Amino acid sequence: MSQIERIIQGGEELFLTAGIKSVTMDDIAKHLGMSKKTIYQFFKDKNELVIALVKKKLQDDEDQMCAIISQSGNVIEEMINMMKCSEEIFSRINPIVVHDMQKYHPDAWKHFQNFKADVLIHTLEELLTKGIKQGYIRPDIDVKILARMRVSQVELGFNASVFPVAEFSAWKVQYQFLEHFNYGICTLKGYKLLNQYKNIHDE
Repeated sequence: MSQIERIIQGGEELFLTAGIKSVTMDDIAKHLGMSKKTIYQFFKDKNELVIALVKKKLQDDEDQMCAIISQSGNVIEEMINMMKCSEEIFSRINPIVVHDMQKYHPDAWKHFQNFKADVLIHTLEELLTKGIKQGYIRPDIDVKILARMRVSQVELGFNASVFPVAEFSAWKVQYQFLEHFNYGICTLKGYKLLNQYKNIHDE
C-alpha cells in the first residue's frame, strides 16, 4: 500500500467513527504513526484529503456495482445483490460524515452529487428498463422519475433531522426504503422471484 493510500484509509477510519469536522490532521498523523509533515507532502489540507477519499470511495462503489451487474442473471438478482452490497456500505456510514461533507467540504460534496447524477441515476434507469424488458418490472413506471426518486430516498435516509441517529439505525432505514421500492416496482412475476431470492438471502 502506498503512502497516499495509507493516509486516505487512515482518514476514512477516523471520519467514519467521529465525523469529518472533529478529526484533525494531527489525529490522522497520530492514528497512522507518521508525521504531519509526511501527510502534507501529499495533501495540502484536510479538504484535499476529503476530496481524494470521496473520489476513491465513489470509484470503488462504481466498480462494485459493475461487478454485481455483470455477475447477476436477471434484474431481480441484481437488486438483491445490490441490497447486500448496500448493507455493507450503509452499515459503515456515519450520518455525521454526510452532514459534515455537505456543510464543510462543498467540493467533495459536489463530486458526490455529480456521481449521483451521472452514475447512480443512469445505472438505475438502465436497470429498470432492462427489468421491464425481462417482465419483472412494471411497464407503466417512468424509469427517469423512479431512478431519481430512489437516489433521493437514500439521501433522505441519512438526513439526521428526519431520522435522528439516536433513534434510527442508518441501515434499517435504508433497508425499509429499499424493500418498499423493490416491491413497488415489481410485476407479479418479479414479486414472486423477489420473494424467492429474499428467502434464500434471509436463510
